[in-house]
Amino acid sequence: MFLFYPEISHNLALRFFSIGLSIPILKQILLRQYDTSSYEKPQSLFGLNFKNPVGLAAGFDKDGKYIDLVSKLGFGFIEIGTVTPKPQAGNPTPRLFRLKKDKALINRMGFNNDGVDALVERLKKYKKNGVIIGGNIGKNKTTPNDEAYLDYLICFEKLHALVDYFVVNVSSPNTPGLRDLQQVDSLKTILEPLVLHKLQTASKKPILLKIAPDMALEDLSDVLALLQSLNIDGIIATNTTIDRSNLQTTSSTIESIGNGGLSGEPLFEKSDDIIQHIQKETNGKLPIIGVGGIHSARSAQSKFNKGASLVQLYTGFIYEGPQVIKQILKSLK
Repeated sequence: MFLFYPEISHNLALRFFSIGLSIPILKQILLRQYDTSSYEKPQSLFGLNFKNPVGLAAGFDKDGKYIDLVSKLGFGFIEIGTVTPKPQAGNPTPRLFRLKKDKALINRMGFNNDGVDALVERLKKYKKNGVIIGGNIGKNKTTPNDEAYLDYLICFEKLHALVDYFVVNVSSPNTPGLRDLQQVDSLKTILEPLVLHKLQTASKKPILLKIAPDMALEDLSDVLALLQSLNIDGIIATNTTIDRSNLQTTSSTIESIGNGGLSGEPLFEKSDDIIQHIQKETNGKLPIIGVGGIHSARSAQSKFNKGASLVQLYTGFIYEGPQVIKQILKSLK
């Protein structure tokens, strides 16, 4: 798969796996290979019951096209999105790059998705199979920041009956000005309407915030204080980084790639440090989903040791393959 451009490989892998599941004998082999039922480690968080604490991070299945397929790989929860109110094509290609020496990716996808209405229709047809589904929501590129709260509210209202929890994404580096929304005043404007809507509904879906790993700790402390004052249910640490330090890939290659968010092993320590800071700052009262640089059972365990209650994979899943899920769960068991 690494012989093809990353986006092509992504689509091919999912199509091949879909074909495999449509052939009875191959389906038996595949499901047996990726079966994690004997290693399940139930976890209750946000009022939800996760069959295991290993999830798929947002960005892998932006449009909810492969939920049923991916759920067969052993994940305890799957986060779809980032979804925006209107469809958008995202940034020009190429926009996804492998740094093989670093076991990393750089992406500048730009919230490419079919829009929230298309996602709603897919989710209506999805038959739940015990896997928790999260909805990662964002704003359209053309929406000014002072009107961003409306985009988040639209997605929240339309998906409310169809997902188990929500993630407010203001931390992607690939939508111009989006990270400015991590400032406390802007963040409060976005979160308050969502909290109000949540309180007015019978099924109170959890709300989490996904943060960048590049925030100054003083700014992060202000954000944590806001989240606790609004009774936000949890935090995801972290999104991709714009930092390019300590990479094995040559600087000329990095320069040729250009802008984008870096994920994978180089993000591991930065993510761990943020998780540990959140844990100490909130005295463990704000649940954390740890993501960033998880490529093995050992790196997943580090996230738990620093204070995460759940973890998510993306780049590690690409480089190590689906078997990494079972390895992590076997280690935890």
